[in-house]
Amino acid sequence: MKNKQRISQYDGIKPLSLILGLLTVLQSICIILQAVWLAEAITALFNGIPIENVAKSITYFLLAFLARHLLTMMRQKVAYRYAESIGTKTRKQLLETLFQLGPRFTRAEGTGKLVTLAMEGISQLRTFLELFIPKMITTMVVPIAILIYVFMQDIISGIILMVTVPIVIVFMILLGMAARKQMDQQWHTYRVLSNHFVDTLRGLETLKYLGQSKAHEETIARTSDSYRSATVRTLRVAFLSSFALDFFTSLSVAFVAVSLGLRLVDGTMTLGPALTILILAPEYFLPIREVGSDYHATLDGRTAAENIQSIMGQLKNASSTEDNEALQMGKIDSVAFSHIKVKHQGTNKSSLQDISFEINGPLKVGIVGESGAGKSTLIDVLGGFLQPSSGSLRINSWETSSLQREGWHEQITYIPQQPYLFNQTLADNVRFYVPDASREEVEQAIKAAGLEKLVESLPHRYDEVIGNGGRVLSGGQEQRVALARAFLSKRPMILLDEPTAHLDIETEYELKTTMLKLFAEKWVFLATHRLHWMPHMDMILVLDKGCLAEIGTHDTLVKQKGVYYELIRSQMEGRR
Repeated sequence: MKNKQRISQYDGIKPLSLILGLLTVLQSICIILQAVWLAEAITALFNGIPIENVAKSITYFLLAFLARHLLTMMRQKVAYRYAESIGTKTRKQLLETLFQLGPRFTRAEGTGKLVTLAMEGISQLRTFLELFIPKMITTMVVPIAILIYVFMQDIISGIILMVTVPIVIVFMILLGMAARKQMDQQWHTYRVLSNHFVDTLRGLETLKYLGQSKAHEETIARTSDSYRSATVRTLRVAFLSSFALDFFTSLSVAFVAVSLGLRLVDGTMTLGPALTILILAPEYFLPIREVGSDYHATLDGRTAAENIQSIMGQLKNASSTEDNEALQMGKIDSVAFSHIKVKHQGTNKSSLQDISFEINGPLKVGIVGESGAGKSTLIDVLGGFLQPSSGSLRINSWETSSLQREGWHEQITYIPQQPYLFNQTLADNVRFYVPDASREEVEQAIKAAGLEKLVESLPHRYDEVIGNGGRVLSGGQEQRVALARAFLSKRPMILLDEPTAHLDIETEYELKTTMLKLFAEKWVFLATHRLHWMPHMDMILVLDKGCLAEIGTHDTLVKQKGVYYELIRSQMEGRR
């Protein structure tokens, strides 16, 4: 029932089922007719009738045979096109959801898992839809049609077929449950392997630099061996279930054959009907056998579908058209938090506790505090990457419980601590927020970000491939690429989460002038532990253990000699 409910959520499933059902009914008729005409031809030849007199039955048999396989091809083509369409649409929805959930969710789930879902998971989902839906419809139609015909010809054979099917199905269910358990374990180890591979690839240079690359081989081997063992266990169950399924279906056909043979011998059954039933008996069990064999082939797809639906279900507030229109206002006049609380799932610990403030701008807002004070969490709530546990937010006059909405994401530019560079050209990386930007606009953004010297040093200039597998950039250069994206996007709000934390102080001061130019006439929320930025901010939010301890300008907070003043003192003492 759970699988049916999940499949029914896909668009176009009802028209597809109707088309496949109609084709399957026609195919069932062809299966029965080809058995009737084949049995008729064999019976006639057995009785000594010349072959030229049997040509009509043989011709009809061949036509029914061809029609059957033509209908099979049509069913496969219809299912394939539907699976391709749903796969493409699901991948797009998954990527859009991941963008809305933001970097916090990506870090928590693991990049390797998400990449695997977006690539192999969608492919497995297509295979699942392409195989599962037609086979299930076939299983519901063909055996019933054959059983009705067999009962019309011989009640005893019909009873044998009807009684043996539940036994086969129960056995399939038991083996399927065992296979599902093994498949879940295999998928878990595959996620670990994927995440481990991506993390290892990213940190390979660091491992080499620290002389730990050889020692890391044992970890890679252990993770790979764990996945190999899980795969072997899954295959073992799959092979066992296939053997058992073939054995029980063959045994059932044998019972029918023995029953027919005994009655042929004592003369209570004629050859024609007996031969027709004997030909139809394997056809009766064939759909069940195919579902059983394809069950293991579609397990990956089912698991992938569950994981994809689980991720897309993370967005608790769907973006309505009205919400998106309200958020796509272009000009943001005020931002307000009212009793916002963020509590971690499964624990009583809160990252933010009863945060309330209102800022009328556009202003440059600094967010400071010790490590663990909740700076990144506040940025994630503002960016719509995190659902608050309680409280409300207000943008201008529009109020909501969460900013996890497409319309809001189109208003912000996000600059993290380590910007991600795609394996694309420098120009394409800068176009991240504006894919259709002209070359002239890209060049202006790169110039504004101070990347002219880098461009001049590249053999292919703006068309130089950077990112993983391309030209390696320094941390400061990567951050300037992120700034170029922001200059090009012209979005009204910029969120920065410790953007210079991994840079040395000299490089940071080089970037500072460029970044301050970017901040002009925009909403800016800058979370940082480096307080030399704060005199340039119009407003400062001081967090302490998840609470909003102070709010005000740099000069005002220094005079108060509170939490902010102590942060400045501790940094000054650290420099000494």
